[in-house]
Amino acid sequence: MRKNKNEIDMVNGGIFKKLVLFAIPVILSGILQLLFNAADVIVVGRFAGQTALAAVGSTNSIVNLLVNLFIGLSVGANVVVAKFTGARRDRDVSEAVHTAILTAFLSGAILVFVGLFFTRPLLIIMGSPKDVLPLSAIYLKVYFAGMPAMMVYNFGSAVLRAVGDTRRPMKYLIMAGILNVCLNLFFVISLHLSVVGVALATTISQVLSAGLVVRALMKEEGAIHLELKALRIHRDKLGQILKIGLPAGLQGTIFSISNVLIQSSINSFGSVAMAGNSAAASVEGFVYMSMNAMYQTAISFVGQNYGAKKLDRIKRIAFYCMGMVIVIGLVMGIGAYESSHYLLRLYSDKEEVIAYGVERLFYISVPYFICGMMDTFVGIIRGLGYSIITAIVSLLGACGFRVLWIYTIFAYNRTLSCLYISYPISWILTAGCHFICLMVVWRKVKKYMET
Repeated sequence: MRKNKNEIDMVNGGIFKKLVLFAIPVILSGILQLLFNAADVIVVGRFAGQTALAAVGSTNSIVNLLVNLFIGLSVGANVVVAKFTGARRDRDVSEAVHTAILTAFLSGAILVFVGLFFTRPLLIIMGSPKDVLPLSAIYLKVYFAGMPAMMVYNFGSAVLRAVGDTRRPMKYLIMAGILNVCLNLFFVISLHLSVVGVALATTISQVLSAGLVVRALMKEEGAIHLELKALRIHRDKLGQILKIGLPAGLQGTIFSISNVLIQSSINSFGSVAMAGNSAAASVEGFVYMSMNAMYQTAISFVGQNYGAKKLDRIKRIAFYCMGMVIVIGLVMGIGAYESSHYLLRLYSDKEEVIAYGVERLFYISVPYFICGMMDTFVGIIRGLGYSIITAIVSLLGACGFRVLWIYTIFAYNRTLSCLYISYPISWILTAGCHFICLMVVWRKVKKYMET
């Protein structure tokens, strides 16, 4: 298989330096992706008012609920392409790539339909306040118009990550991010389009990033070369993508369901609390995306080495990834809380909004490294080809626990601090269960490789 200069050889040579080289662009890409939403929130909060800020911020849980299922399929594409790449099965790599890109476009088309017809009823079910509901609904309709582009970018980036290329997706997001910020300022300040303007800016930016990643795949000369006329669904490759990706997507959706319930509870405290929560959640997103890079790194490196049947390298990869995510989580999580007053003031200058945001950061950002450990365990397990078990654990450990918490503990102590503390408790429980699952999976994989 011909190597592109942007790709990393994951199955030979040193490990730690390559993990770092792979992870840094993923971290920056995740941060840039978040800047899409952060730019929306900051611009709308500064120039369109508190109600518009609450409208944009309160949509995150619905977006995640509807999008995570399909984003999970891109995880499946990553694992399948990585495994075939490690095993040097070029034809299978090519079929998996073409299946993944077509699946991405079709997934995006489905989400456009869902966004148009189901987001407003979901907002009503969540108890969105009457002064926020119309703005939230129109924001989501425009935002979901860009779903085909978002899906194609995410699947295309997953393919590139599977072969060790994380630099180009980062470059494309830099271009799209600059465009997004410029369009935000133009649409909101000059044209006074409020939430419609920030949603439109994000959609246009997503189209640019998707176009760039497709262009990169079409220019490839190796096994991941994309030909539009060759796009088709290869049933065996789709089956393998679904085997990994569907449980991953369901896990993301499960987390989102619990977050929708939590957002509904936050909504009951009014638009000021919603605005503070939205601003803090945006800050936390940068910490999460930085830790999530190790989840994605583990998937690609473990997947390739699993395909190459290199058990010792997998152990070292797992050890390094876990150590790195703990350091990243502690430094960034505590750092976000310690500088919370300065960071939150970017979103709003109202002291009451900032106070609500600081409260959330204390309970969620400080112990965030536990969430990073939990996700990295999942990345290792998925890289080894097991995904259903992680979805089941998340169903019980995250969604089940949080729902139980809301209807029991929170019902008797209706405070935001009581609500927020359910997050770290659920992370501890779920991370412990994932570790046990990893031990079980490891024995099976070791037995398989030794036979």
